[in-house]
Amino acid sequence: MTSGRPVIVVSRLDDATCDLVVEELNRRHVPVVRLDPGDFPEEVAVSVVVGGWGLDGELRTPSRSTDPTRARSVYWRRPSPYTAPAGVTGQDARWCREQARYGLGGILCSLPGAYYLNHPWQNQQAEHKPAQLATAVRCDFDVPPTLMTNVLSTARKFAEEHGPVVYKPLRNTEYRDTDRGALTVWVDEVKAADLDAGVAQTMHLFQKQVPTVAHLRVTAVGGEIFSVRIDGSPGLDWRRHYEELSYTLVSTPPRLAHRIERYLKVFGLTFGAFDFGIDRDGRTWWFECNPNGQYAWFPEPITRRIVRAVADRLQHAGEPYAP
Repeated sequence: MTSGRPVIVVSRLDDATCDLVVEELNRRHVPVVRLDPGDFPEEVAVSVVVGGWGLDGELRTPSRSTDPTRARSVYWRRPSPYTAPAGVTGQDARWCREQARYGLGGILCSLPGAYYLNHPWQNQQAEHKPAQLATAVRCDFDVPPTLMTNVLSTARKFAEEHGPVVYKPLRNTEYRDTDRGALTVWVDEVKAADLDAGVAQTMHLFQKQVPTVAHLRVTAVGGEIFSVRIDGSPGLDWRRHYEELSYTLVSTPPRLAHRIERYLKVFGLTFGAFDFGIDRDGRTWWFECNPNGQYAWFPEPITRRIVRAVADRLQHAGEPYAP
């Protein structure tokens, strides 16, 4: 069984961001137990006893064994969906998945004394775009006029009054083509004439387009804030042009840092990846905050600083420490 209070890392195998943090914790000789709930029950086993003394138990993976109730920290990244055992189908499979979600998932979310980065329940609350937008306004960020609707006439009127506007998905749901290749819904301009009856089929988010000259990606880890200016994108969505981008680590204006700290406090988050647009007048516009955003795609010197900040919080369980 793993000695010392471990950091439990919850994520899928193909998570490069998570890999870097685990490597850093290993370098510091901090015990780590990594698991993917999607591997339960074939490769993950758990037993927890609840009694008058509190909680006690064992968590086993193919390479580690630990008492999860002694975890110092939990790094909740991007786990796979819960699954049913091979050969179990239909309502039996649904039953197994739900028992796993509320059993194993409930245990991992309820570890006494553990520090979470972030707690998955806080992540879930903070992922909802309507809540993000409302909180951003409450925290005094500059937010472009935004409409969420499934009413065609309302969408057309908004596009006419605030055009040019862009469409953004309310959630990045998995979407694949006929060959099972992953598809991405890019942020793109939408004209009133482009809108049709499809608007009525579900909720849509439309936002006044900000004429940006650059973007700002701000990664907040506890009390540390890393602001990266992104230049070079020839289009609205810089994610489509990685090969043309440049990244510069810049200082964070105190007023912006204060708003970021307020936002994180509202949702109870330790970590957040904020996206802003900078217009021609130098005004910074809030676009979104991903409570579990990526950061391994930055140039290595920038990524390394964020990884160290994350590892510091996990190693010291969120407590003050001497760098």
